[in-house]
Parts: sequence; structure tokens; C-alpha cells
Amino acid sequence: MTQQLEPMPTDWRRALAVVAHPDDLEYGCAAAVAGWTDEGREVAYLLVNRGEAGIDTIAPSACAPLREREQRASAEAVGVSSVEFLDHRDGVIEYGTALRRDIAAAVRRHRPELLITLNHRDTWGAVAWNTPDHRAVGRATLDAAGDAGNRWIFPELGLEPWDGVRWVAVAGTDRPTHAVDATPGFERSVRSLLAHRTYIEVLTDEDPEAYCRTFLAGTTGAAAERFGGRPAVAFEVFPR
Repeated sequence: MTQQLEPMPTDWRRALAVVAHPDDLEYGCAAAVAGWTDEGREVAYLLVNRGEAGIDTIAPSACAPLREREQRASAEAVGVSSVEFLDHRDGVIEYGTALRRDIAAAVRRHRPELLITLNHRDTWGAVAWNTPDHRAVGRATLDAAGDAGNRWIFPELGLEPWDGVRWVAVAGTDRPTHAVDATPGFERSVRSLLAHRTYIEVLTDEDPEAYCRTFLAGTTGAAAERFGGRPAVAFEVFPR
């Protein structure tokens, strides 16, 4: 029998999602976010860059503000109003203390119990190579959960430590342990991904809404077998 995924923990009030680029959350876990905000939970987004190198036909100086606007609209579609951007360069994010410091600072400001990020491993399902940005940000987020709680790490931030992160949940993993029912938030997750229209229209000749709906139905449906037949957003959860 296929091992079933556990329901995500529900005894929390605040979450912070940290990813590299605009659209990373929309391709991964926006349906879960929509369900959480419906329940009155606070979810904030931290984007490590503005996706300025993501569209070949648009120069970075013009692309960055466009993708930032689309990300804010995307977050609004699932009930997220707090969206922050760092200034690490798209495509060349480096794992290291500078990145850990920036993420730890956000954790100390937002004081989440749940920290969310994207696949930090070398590949997607041992098939496709993951990007350096995803790997760096995912790993730095896992590390920053501990950094944020240690007052002697990054004391120059001038922020009180926060040791209240209880879980780090990784989306887009091939080793999921937990899941969230995607059904309540599915339609809003489609709208959330569709808000990245400029990026999507470069990726595909398909109708953008059809593309978003098909992609998200596929990813949430893939987890259904391990979640009682319900479409789901799957996470690998690291308790702390």
C-alpha cells in the first residue's frame, strides 16, 4: 500500500514563505496558501529577487518592476498582502552568510511558526536539474530557521531573536511527508498563477488560463493517491 501523507500541522497562526523568484510559490503551493488565509492565518511572502533575468525579450531594468507588480497581484489573489523583495541578482544567487542573514532578518521581523520554501535539492524528482537559485534559497531558508533564533548569530541586525519556527515545509519535493487539501483554494491558485501572464505568455503558446489550470490540476492531482484521493499540495516537513 502506498504510504499516505500526513495532514499539515494546523496549530499555528503565522507563516513566512521564502522563495527565489516571482511565480515560484504559484507553481508550487498557492492553493494551500489560499486555504490558510481563508482560515484567518497570516502568510507573508519574501522573494529573494525580482525575476529580472527571467524573460529573454525584456531587459532586466524593465522586467523587474513588471514581475514585481505581477507577484503582488498574484499574492493578493490568495489573500496575501505582505510581499517583500530582496536585491539578490536573478540567476546568480549565492548560498552563504549574506543570504542567510537576509532571510534570518525576515524571520525575526515576521516571527512565523511555519516557514515555507521550495525544493533545495539538486534535481526535480531525480529527472530534471534544479536551478542554482532554488537550491541556494531553499537551503539558506532551512538554515536561517536556526540562525534567527540564535542571538549571537547576526547580532548586527539589531532584531530580537525568534526561535519560534516549529516547522520548515519544502514544496516541490520528491520526498513529501505532509499535504494540504487543494480543493478549497484551487480556483484562486489558478488566478494567482495566471497573474504572471507576461511570463506565462513567453513560456507557452497555449491559452494562459488553460495552461495554468492544466498544470495545477496535474501537480495537485499527482498527490491525491497518497492523500485519500483528494487533490493536494504536498510538502516535505522538517520539524524543529
